[in-house]
Amino acid sequence: MTQQLNILRETASQTAGPYVHIGLAPQQAGFDIFENDFGNVLTTPQTKGERIRIEGCVIDGSGTPLRDVLIEIWQANAEGKYAHPGDRQAGKSVDPAFRGWGRACSDFETGVYCFETIKPGAVVGRDGRLMAPHINFWIVARGINVGLNTRMYFGDETAANAADPVIRLIEWEVRRKTLIAQREARDGQVVYRFDIRLQGDDETVFFDI
Repeated sequence: MTQQLNILRETASQTAGPYVHIGLAPQQAGFDIFENDFGNVLTTPQTKGERIRIEGCVIDGSGTPLRDVLIEIWQANAEGKYAHPGDRQAGKSVDPAFRGWGRACSDFETGVYCFETIKPGAVVGRDGRLMAPHINFWIVARGINVGLNTRMYFGDETAANAADPVIRLIEWEVRRKTLIAQREARDGQVVYRFDIRLQGDDETVFFDI
């Protein structure tokens, strides 16, 4: 008896968008369809830590800000602890008033994204080495087949950044600088500018995780 083998074809890939906002960030697209909208504000009035604003653009190879990007961030709280059972760091507590995860879209007109959060504390990595304060980013948009992962470090944490085990994996200093956000004060608020470049000489370092 001859058995016929069916060869399955690979499913076609699809980039995110242009309707990614409707499913993941409906409020920005003008829809009020979720009971809980997970937006770009990670804090409450009771959240511990220094309040900061993160803003920037995702820029393509031609230098043009993308206007349909969706970005998610996740981070530790002010003590350096994640709101996740996998974080077993001793001596640190979870802040129940801090969500630790946020989602934002770039502005349809300007291409600028922003998050309202707190500056995280240093986190002990899996190998026991202390990592500099940082925020994890995930980026999706039209033209991006697989979501891109990167990190934002803080320009006013020079000593901690120099010792960070992840930054030290990046051989060239000029490439390391693509992960550093610069601090400024604006209207009484602390702002960190973090532009993400998808291509070109100043392409942001992305991680395969």
